[in-house]
Amino acid sequence: MGALTEDVPKGLNTLAGRTLIEWQCHALVGAGTEAPVAVGGYRTEKLAEFVPAAYVNARWQETNMVRSLACAAPLLETGVTCVSYSDIVYHPALVRALIAADGDIVMTYDQRWQNLWTLRFEDPLSDAETFRSLDGRLIEIGAKADSYTDIEGQFMGLFKFTPAGWRRVAEYLATLPGARVDRLDITSLFAELVAKGVTVHTVAIDGCWCEVDSESDLRKYDAALHDTPAGERWSHDWRT
Repeated sequence: MGALTEDVPKGLNTLAGRTLIEWQCHALVGAGTEAPVAVGGYRTEKLAEFVPAAYVNARWQETNMVRSLACAAPLLETGVTCVSYSDIVYHPALVRALIAADGDIVMTYDQRWQNLWTLRFEDPLSDAETFRSLDGRLIEIGAKADSYTDIEGQFMGLFKFTPAGWRRVAEYLATLPGARVDRLDITSLFAELVAKGVTVHTVAIDGCWCEVDSESDLRKYDAALHDTPAGERWSHDWRT
């Protein structure tokens, strides 16, 4: 993100008039969740101006996302919890679909991912990862894709745990060396859980979200919203 994150966390960049965090809170509350809280790290004090930073990963400079997720264990242990990356925006309907889905560990994935990746990348396969599910259960995620046939969709960074689901995750993490957990990202965690025989349920969605990984993404999304013909809707428009 370059200069856009010199003074603020990534989720406080602005898209279509609101910060990413504000769009997320709007979707989560609109879907019926309780008041959102955040896991802070870089510039937590800035984040806390928009959403309570109830948990802080003090080792954010030397660890990956799984360590940040584990900081919220007190919350994850007590109730069904929706978890969101800070660099995505999404329609409330996607959150409602996630909440309604059965399963202790559940993730959303976008079947119309090619529309979004084609906008963002000259070669969508340069960034896309493998994703396959069977009967609503994840069977593969996160490998380098050689062909579009390897990709049924793309993981969004929006998922949920029941307390039982989180216990299963915590039990697995407890078997790993601390340095390994420090390096672990969420996609790799899901892949390793599946390899261990843990059921990860999937919810297919069709657009209505986007991911921000660069200043170019922000420009392209604003242009897509602006250039969509009157009376039509861009396939990944997340706004209500």
